[in-house]
Amino acid sequence: MQRQIRPEDVRLGMYVCGFGGSWFSHPFWRAKFVLETQHDLDRVQGSNVAYVVIDDALGIEPAVQAEARPAPAGTPSAPVRLRSPERSARAQWDEREKALERSDKQQAKALVARSMKVLRTAFADVRLGRAVRMDEVTAIVDDVVGTIDRNPRTLLEILRLKSKNEYTYLHSVAVCTLMVNAARHMAKGATETREYGLAGLLHDLGKMGVDDAILNKEGKLTDAEFLAVRNHPEHGYQVLSQSPNIPEAALDVCRHHHEKMDGSGYPFGLPAEAISMVARLGAVCDVYDALTSERVYKHAWSPVEALTAMWSWDGHFDRALLFTFMQSIGVFPAGMLVQLRSNRLALVLENKRRASRPRVLAFYATRDRAFIAPEEVTIEDNLANDSIVGAADPEAWGFADWDALAERLLRGDRRALAA
Repeated sequence: MQRQIRPEDVRLGMYVCGFGGSWFSHPFWRAKFVLETQHDLDRVQGSNVAYVVIDDALGIEPAVQAEARPAPAGTPSAPVRLRSPERSARAQWDEREKALERSDKQQAKALVARSMKVLRTAFADVRLGRAVRMDEVTAIVDDVVGTIDRNPRTLLEILRLKSKNEYTYLHSVAVCTLMVNAARHMAKGATETREYGLAGLLHDLGKMGVDDAILNKEGKLTDAEFLAVRNHPEHGYQVLSQSPNIPEAALDVCRHHHEKMDGSGYPFGLPAEAISMVARLGAVCDVYDALTSERVYKHAWSPVEALTAMWSWDGHFDRALLFTFMQSIGVFPAGMLVQLRSNRLALVLENKRRASRPRVLAFYATRDRAFIAPEEVTIEDNLANDSIVGAADPEAWGFADWDALAERLLRGDRRALAA
């Protein structure tokens, strides 16, 4: 059972589900963990959060070492082996963590199946000229928000496994999930987060006015076919605007998620200043999921491949928002120069395993403006470890030939550290 308690009432062994108050005052990047060390406990108790949400069912009672009892007279002495309390707590936590992960996956799969059913109905209603059933659609968004709060990676990983035939519907669920995840990362409130999710879920509704043969065509589209595709944002906007209680954010993303920062997008070719932040984020989430999905006319790209390409497309995306999106899913292009919370510059390394934490090679102290001995750092989801706080411009730091410097750093060439 979850309940709210004061920070000073938190104890070791409790399972933390969340923190009250502003996200920026939270002592950790993400919640959902067992308090196992005095260091983490001190940080929670010394934070400025309004309250701490704990789950009594998932907590672990702090292990207390058993007191040695005197043996009865005449009992031969023998070495006593006491079970390590830390080891026992760790084993108990591992078991709970695995059980929780299995439960999260089952719930995520059930949500995906339920979402498919609701969206099939919603899209069919649009084809028949009916209004969207907002109660059913909103319920899916609420479930996505709840799942993201529990375990964002699980739902994102399951959605990446969608088949070619499921793309039309699950693409919308995936964009909804990515929008909610990014909104949470940006510390948006509950109402705004829900609106972001709804915008993602309904952003492609206008494609119900485009023939499936065009949407799934393997070859190049004709001018007439491309015009039909370009019309889908406006068609979706007109449909949604006739439905009651549609948030402005959903209308905005539906109409403008194909606009580009350089004005070359469609349907209106809007300049950057005319594109809202939520529509800019919608564009990022839409393209990212499209690139990482298997389609009848292309293979899925890996997350790193997709973001590397997206980062290289000048004028397409809001680069600051694209970087925020990278932070929200914990994926960065290999070879990118980034700034760490520890006031160091680092080179993003290739991930050795899919879904593994990002790794970087820290090599430069920004305060001293000097090279340092390279150190490999794994980026975790908490403030106990270092984190990526921004993208860095190589030229601004005097790295005129960044590609050559990055290559030397990867080889371990000491000349890379020359002043």
